[in-house]
Amino acid sequence: MRGFTARSLSRFVIGTSVLALVGLPGIAMAQDAAATVGNPGSSDIAPQATPAGPNEATDDIVVTGIRASLREAIDIKRNGQGVVDAISSEDIGKFPDTNLAESLQRITGVSIDRSNGEGSTVTVRGFGPEYNLVTLNGRQMPTSTLGDGASAPASRSFDFANLASEGVAAVEVYKTGRAAVPSGGIGSTINIRTPRPLDKPGTRGSIAAKGVLDSSRNGKDQITPEVSGILSTTFADDRIGILFSGAYQRRKASNNSASVGFRDGFLGAENNWGTLAQPGTPGAANITNRPGPTDVYEIPQSAAYDVIDIDRERINGQLVLQAKPTDTLTATLDLTYSSNKVEVRDSSVGIWFNFGDTRSAWTNGPAAGPVFYSENFAPGKDLSYSSSLTANKSENKSIGGNLTWEAPGNVTMSLDAHHSTAVSKPTNDYGSSTSIGGAIFGVQSQTVNFENDLPIISYQMYPGIDPLNASLITPTGNAFRNAYFKDEINQLQLKGHYDHDGDFLDSIDWGFSYVDNKVRSAYGFIQNETWGGIDPRGAAAGAAAVPDDFFNLTSIPDKFKGVSGANNPAIPQSIYTFNFEQMAELLRSQYNICSAPQTGTAAPGTCLANYTNDRRIRERTISPYIQFNGKFDVFDRPAHIIGGVRYDETQVNSSALVPIPTGTRWTGANEFALTYAANAAFTTLKGRYHNWLPAVDFDIEPVRNVKLRASYSHTITRADYGSLQGGLNIDSNPRIGGGTGSQGNPNLIPYKSKNIDLSAEWYYGRESYVSVGYFTKDVQNFIGTTQINTPAFDLRNPGSGPRYRQAVAALGSTDNNLVRDYILRNFPASSQVTGTSDAGLLTGNIFGLPQDDLFNFQVSQPFNSDQTANINGWEFAIQHRLWETGFGVILNYTIVNGDAKYDNALDPNIGQFALTGLSDSANAVGYYDKNGFQARVAYNWRGQFYAGGAFDPTYVEAYGQVDASASVQMTKGLAVFGEVINLTGQGRRGHRRSDNFVTFAQPGYARYSAGLRFNF
Repeated sequence: MRGFTARSLSRFVIGTSVLALVGLPGIAMAQDAAATVGNPGSSDIAPQATPAGPNEATDDIVVTGIRASLREAIDIKRNGQGVVDAISSEDIGKFPDTNLAESLQRITGVSIDRSNGEGSTVTVRGFGPEYNLVTLNGRQMPTSTLGDGASAPASRSFDFANLASEGVAAVEVYKTGRAAVPSGGIGSTINIRTPRPLDKPGTRGSIAAKGVLDSSRNGKDQITPEVSGILSTTFADDRIGILFSGAYQRRKASNNSASVGFRDGFLGAENNWGTLAQPGTPGAANITNRPGPTDVYEIPQSAAYDVIDIDRERINGQLVLQAKPTDTLTATLDLTYSSNKVEVRDSSVGIWFNFGDTRSAWTNGPAAGPVFYSENFAPGKDLSYSSSLTANKSENKSIGGNLTWEAPGNVTMSLDAHHSTAVSKPTNDYGSSTSIGGAIFGVQSQTVNFENDLPIISYQMYPGIDPLNASLITPTGNAFRNAYFKDEINQLQLKGHYDHDGDFLDSIDWGFSYVDNKVRSAYGFIQNETWGGIDPRGAAAGAAAVPDDFFNLTSIPDKFKGVSGANNPAIPQSIYTFNFEQMAELLRSQYNICSAPQTGTAAPGTCLANYTNDRRIRERTISPYIQFNGKFDVFDRPAHIIGGVRYDETQVNSSALVPIPTGTRWTGANEFALTYAANAAFTTLKGRYHNWLPAVDFDIEPVRNVKLRASYSHTITRADYGSLQGGLNIDSNPRIGGGTGSQGNPNLIPYKSKNIDLSAEWYYGRESYVSVGYFTKDVQNFIGTTQINTPAFDLRNPGSGPRYRQAVAALGSTDNNLVRDYILRNFPASSQVTGTSDAGLLTGNIFGLPQDDLFNFQVSQPFNSDQTANINGWEFAIQHRLWETGFGVILNYTIVNGDAKYDNALDPNIGQFALTGLSDSANAVGYYDKNGFQARVAYNWRGQFYAGGAFDPTYVEAYGQVDASASVQMTKGLAVFGEVINLTGQGRRGHRRSDNFVTFAQPGYARYSAGLRFNF
């Protein structure tokens, strides 16, 4: 805790004293929802007796299954202070959904993002995963993810795909700030509760096994296993307890995708490389309905069909030991483990545009979208066949201990500590995200048509060249990217609770937390920019080096069933795919692609690139808090108020090792590469900030079973790790028009939100209620990104200089393949010939010279802008049990509004501030639970939302999914169950400014499972 000054603590003491003096005289305090400060894993909602519904008897009746889950969720919502919702297990070892994220989306105001066909991260009230703090039993958990696998990881978002649901007792979503709740979530704090043996003495458990069939799987449908179990027992007069839970899950699926890459946005009046020809210039006649001078449009740069196969293995386990040596002292030791290993194989056919002899048609402005975009080529243009492999594992480990003492004088003290780590890294000797390119040279023309949901990619080859002739496929460029992420958290918490017997003050909570968060994010790559062919003797020699039986013919139209346009005859009916490892080993042995790559270095005997980016961030945070809880009557009706303040102070130390580029190479028609110095160096920067976070919650029950609530709070979310890193990083592959780069800022302060929540709730039955809520959040300290156009490291552009201009003048053409051939023939001292294309053109490297123009780089740097934003919305919910029929319904709808929305028609050269993830969402659930039979059908919908891009926006279109499940109790304790995920096979799609400009389109498929569960 070195570095935290006495002045820091004095701020807290003074502030809390003022609050106490102001708050105590005129109010009576309510019981704090966090009164159960002991036993991590217990709800933060204090157990309270819930009045029976107006038409219900109070006889003790044992309720299990769906109804039990709904009852506990209602109890948490009703008895909590502030706005809190929850999902509870239906029985030990039985959560409503197989994935925690899929369950969370049933909560009002919660929507999810999917990865590889599964729920992964959550958005709450329009705030995405970076804005939500996830805790496990009240402890801040480390997070790890490799992101795209092709850059240094940077996210704080929690990936719920790492956790199986079978070992979870409940998930609580705190939508309002609380002094006693850890800081870090503007959208929400999500607490995952796991069971404890002393919570329910005795011996109990559950064993379940099921088979899963994912109909998305390319080729033969394969059933994969899932097994889970939980055992809890107590002995020694229920003073010692042991609980063990474990889960093993294997899933094989596919997630085929069509994608379109893009250039930056342009105004119709711009005349730059890659823009549409201006009226009256060559090529203008080939444009139909050209965007006007003030219209915004975007040019496709690439397009591909990707056949993607996924193999996921998830293992979870938890061991809990508890002892209660005296009636007032409870000790808990827990160990938690999870691993999520994912392998993704991507085989694709792709095209790239050179922006030469093009033809196109466009929709009307002001944000014009392409109807089609086509280009003709001279001999030598490539059709890409590539194979990619992403094979990574995320592993989480946590050991924690807790001592809870019910001290004399109505005081309860709790000391809690844990050491937790999260690590993500590759599982093979190639890297975290790897790709090997292949090509057939001879594309005469290529087109992307945008008139369907699926982008229609088509190509024509020159006479005599067959795209399905395996003997023509030659290996080209390749890249082996190696990312690593580790997050280690050591946390110490001391909490106290005092129950007061007075009429006004009900209780006081206080506490102190120290969090030491150490993050390492590393990345490196090796690459060979041999896009004209890997063999210096030419494409034919490279093709001859690969046996024809390496390639497998794969059909395309059937991989996109259900997507509009999949039956278009222009789509290639088949493509060639190949096994990544087989091709990699051949190229390693024949061309030394890993031992002697053109860029980067690898560990001996592997393709694992040495790290060139290595970021180390350490955040140390102290958080004392105090909270007064009161209860009083208003006109003889019960009311509660909680007032508290939390003080956070954080120190940031950020060190970064970044590569130093020393030169440039022009390696292909539109491919450039950087050359790096052998060594890099660490730079260290520091930051520091503090925040006062007050919170007040009030509720009153004006009539029986009706609650009115009002809350006011301040909450924060810390910047992502990438924004905090130090050092300038230039991306490795600039284009002829320039490159990109980034630079971090460790002095960023957190986002801060001032929140108001109002709600009304009517609990008219034991399992029935209606609620309506309004929320508004005024957010400041947004992290904006400024782009600076600047040279960097004196790097020169070999595609823009005296040699280039001489070639254009001599040839009378700007065709990059012809220009490169001219330079390679006429300037041997500053170039390197590596081969000859089938069209007779030289291929190789053209090196940057001091006489060339400086390369321009758009360098992005984060900063705390003075931009503010308001997010507000409404939450409507009804849960109704249809009397004693066993049927019930759950309906909710969330409206989210924000005053910072992206304007697609504005100048694309000026970045815009907009809030990502804002969208309406809804759920409709029908259930039946009676006489040993349970069934549920659930529909979840999320509206279209802006996904990001200050200069070039992307959107994810509206998505709705139907899930269903059912179980039948065969004998006491034994049940047969079945589940269907995405019953109707809903697909997903994204686009850019124009709906026409699709960025991705993916078909959807149902996933089926069935099995047995035995409870005892």
